[in-house]
Amino acid sequence: MLSRVANAVYWTGRYIERAENIARFIDVNLQMSLDAPITFSDQWEPLVAITGSRANFFEHHETATRDNVIQFLTIDPENPNSIVSCLQKARENSRSIREVISSDFWEQINRFYLLVTNRAAARRSLGESYQFFSEVKLLGHLIAGVADNTMSHGEAWHFLQLGRMLERADNTSRLLDVKYYLLLPSIDEVGGPVDQMQWSILLNSASAQEMYRKRFGQIAPQNVVEFLLLDTEFPRSILFCLIKADESLRSISGAPEGTFRSRGEQWLGLLKAELAYANVYDIIAAGLHEFLDGLQSKLSKVGYSIQETFFNLQPLEAKSQDPVLRQAQNAGGTPRRDVLSGNQSQRRVSRYS
Repeated sequence: MLSRVANAVYWTGRYIERAENIARFIDVNLQMSLDAPITFSDQWEPLVAITGSRANFFEHHETATRDNVIQFLTIDPENPNSIVSCLQKARENSRSIREVISSDFWEQINRFYLLVTNRAAARRSLGESYQFFSEVKLLGHLIAGVADNTMSHGEAWHFLQLGRMLERADNTSRLLDVKYYLLLPSIDEVGGPVDQMQWSILLNSASAQEMYRKRFGQIAPQNVVEFLLLDTEFPRSILFCLIKADESLRSISGAPEGTFRSRGEQWLGLLKAELAYANVYDIIAAGLHEFLDGLQSKLSKVGYSIQETFFNLQPLEAKSQDPVLRQAQNAGGTPRRDVLSGNQSQRRVSRYS
């Protein structure tokens, strides 16, 4: 597979997942604001923080009101992480790789894109459009299901899955970090109604409320952290996402389980093992914010390493100096970088650089 094709498939997965996650965050905040106390207005600024767009937002807006945040995260073309911007990039990428994706997948991406752009053109109040964000979430689920059921599970599908899982893991980590760090209540409010509501919002943002209740019952912060961070069965937990991303990355490289042929595989394997043997009480005692901050840095390293290995053209001299690639060559494996041609989309990098 050409590196430009692999790059486009990978980022298509990431952008679609990003758009769906943003719609989920907004939808939950809108629903919760109906019954929330007056102080709930403070909940809109953290949505901007989750996407890493705080500086960009306050360049154009003085305060983080409901309408400003929804407009910025949904249809603002100046925001590279808005739903419209993400879907536009996903559509551009998928149009260039029609030969490796199914027609059904392409049609659903177009449907997703047209739904959002038509709403943006109409300029109707998004703050009252609860159904719109529910439709965006459902279309995100539909696209994932169409890809799973109409594409061969070869390299293209694994690059798509890899992008989706890494994006999802990053978004879940940011959700946890925002709640525990930016929204941390005072000592007197811990365990109170507002604190409980915030943890409930977090679970709903990850579509985890029902599955969490089935397992733990009452909401307790340490249980919420464990469920969203270390659960191996819930599809939006960070560890689950890392396991699936690791499976796809090894399927692409051909590396047996427990081995690696690139820096990305090495970083991802280390991060997966760290979480697999972690204890939630030790994490909280040492500082959840610090742990999540380190986790996001490691996820960025995984993303950059994947970009470097599979998408960026490297000179032969650089390849021969890489000890990981030399190890793969000595073991009889072919570094994936050797069989991929030049990258045409090197400008696409993580938004968390």
